[in-house]
Amino acid sequence: MLNVGLIGFGFSGRVFHAPVIRAVDGLRLTTIVQRHGTPDPRYSDVEVVRSVEELLTRTIDLVVIATPNTSHHPIAQQCLLAGRHVVIDKPFTTTLREAEELIRLGAARRRVLSAYQNRRYVGDFVTLRNLLSEGVLGRVTLFESHFDRFRPELRPGAWREQAQPGSGIWFDLGPHLLDQALVLFGTPQAVSADIRVEREGAAADDAFDVTLHYPGMRALLRASMLALSPGPTFAAHGTKGSFVKYGLDPQEAALKSGRTPDESHWDSEPPEMYGRLTTPEGTRTVPTIPSSFTHYYENIRDAILGKTQPAVTPEQVLNVMRGLELAVASSRKRCVLPWTTSQ
Repeated sequence: MLNVGLIGFGFSGRVFHAPVIRAVDGLRLTTIVQRHGTPDPRYSDVEVVRSVEELLTRTIDLVVIATPNTSHHPIAQQCLLAGRHVVIDKPFTTTLREAEELIRLGAARRRVLSAYQNRRYVGDFVTLRNLLSEGVLGRVTLFESHFDRFRPELRPGAWREQAQPGSGIWFDLGPHLLDQALVLFGTPQAVSADIRVEREGAAADDAFDVTLHYPGMRALLRASMLALSPGPTFAAHGTKGSFVKYGLDPQEAALKSGRTPDESHWDSEPPEMYGRLTTPEGTRTVPTIPSSFTHYYENIRDAILGKTQPAVTPEQVLNVMRGLELAVASSRKRCVLPWTTSQ
């Protein structure tokens, strides 16, 4: 049994980490760092402490960091130096340089260090990945990925919407869409981006269109806070057919409502939300392959125990950070940048 400490119990820690960790055999959430507020009665069996320093006096094997983005690097460094394995919520850090420092430190300390890319374990992505591996679409020529929302009101008190490093929708949702595209298609040749503000008075970017350039193919990554009619979550067009899927994976909504991954059918997707595959023979629905965020933590558990390698590797972590920075530079310069361009 591995003891887990969770640093940060805001939205991310409370919704995306704590209930998922508790649903994984072999992991025990023993301690939460919650600097303010009253403890959650659902976690009455978990000790609440007020500082990272206090956490590190406990018997903890794995530390999960779900704090504001600017704090990821110093907290992760502190925990690695204390000999703990570390998972960091996305974005891993706010700069590639910080990420490289942590990766080197993790390797030197021989600790598992990974970014929480839970969106690899959503059913629609798993389904699309399966279709591509089977060659059903042929050679893909255009891939489109949306993460659209409709939230016209500003949240000036939220750190994600403040003008500071790592804030804005690109560093919030971009790591998911980038990681998915890189898993599917590998490293692109170049990047072009338009990262912008659409809502009046917003201090941080709230929309983006980022294009990854591959030989004979483009991957378009898009998000907006003003999309009342969202685009497709995934659209992949190839030489043999097209796959289009609307609607977000139900796990986030289930977790927000208080459901947990150890409940039966906790995140089942209704058939009307299934994607549609179109080939010269016609169009048919493709049942979504079930997945679960718990698979991420199952892999981390097994990696710590020496049974496997982390699914989200250090090289992949750095590649996502490189893509985040390149896109920002491309948007600022209004040009296409080679993937190897240094900032």
